[in-house]
Amino acid sequence: MPELPEVEVVRRGLERWVSGRTVTEVEVLHPRAVRRHLAGGPDFAARLRGVRFGTAMRRGKYLWVPVDEAAFSLLGHLGMSGQLLVQPTDAPDEKHLRIRMRFDDALGTELRFVDQRTFGGLSLHDTTPDGLPDTIAHIARDPLDPLFDDAAFHTALRLRRTTVKRALLDQSLVSGVGNIYADEALWRAKLHYDRPTATLTRPKSAELLGHARDVMNAALAQGGTSFDSLYVNVNGESGYFDRSLDAYGREGEPCRRCGTPMRRRAWMNRSSYFCPRCQRPPRVAS
Repeated sequence: MPELPEVEVVRRGLERWVSGRTVTEVEVLHPRAVRRHLAGGPDFAARLRGVRFGTAMRRGKYLWVPVDEAAFSLLGHLGMSGQLLVQPTDAPDEKHLRIRMRFDDALGTELRFVDQRTFGGLSLHDTTPDGLPDTIAHIARDPLDPLFDDAAFHTALRLRRTTVKRALLDQSLVSGVGNIYADEALWRAKLHYDRPTATLTRPKSAELLGHARDVMNAALAQGGTSFDSLYVNVNGESGYFDRSLDAYGREGEPCRRCGTPMRRRAWMNRSSYFCPRCQRPPRVAS
């Protein structure tokens, strides 16, 4: 599942190649690609014809393009394999092409939504006064948002009565952090994933936030993290931050800080990667 850096890479591509363009034609080629648009494919296509896209936006892992002079936005959910590609209009169709949008200009490119596993999709939603699609109005700001409130984050952490990795993945508390970047930030902060949030001091939570920002900014600089060909930017190019990961996916490899073999543990239908020496588990009360 793409996390904040990967979605931001796609957003920047849409801002460059799609924002400001007017839609002339929409083809919905698979009904699952618009299943979150409850009015169905024909309504989805009809509402987009003739609209002009505004500047592509993102909050956490969520990506949307507002429609100029309209009170709705196009929301993209990439799922596990969704790709928003800007392709030449005469390029062969991708095997898993689900939606196509053409524009009224002479740039000679179109927007394609490609999704092998059909877990993602596009949908239209009313826009709130804050500029968010109404279906994601509950999503918190992300650590790279200039308006993110560090002090409020620390207070919420202390009150949640949960563990630190669960808190990092709680999109109503802090958005954009997924399994990969949570493990990376926790490794940098020398925190075990099961550390109770109530035990975190204000300096330690600030340090954790700082590491989350650092690792996501570093991933952004390298185009995101790609473990296979399914995550790409709008030009079909993969990121390569996976080569720089310190924790995630490194089971059995030496910790880059102390040399101890890294471990993996099953965690909430996912995996957690950590150093057993640098990230000691919390003590269990007797």
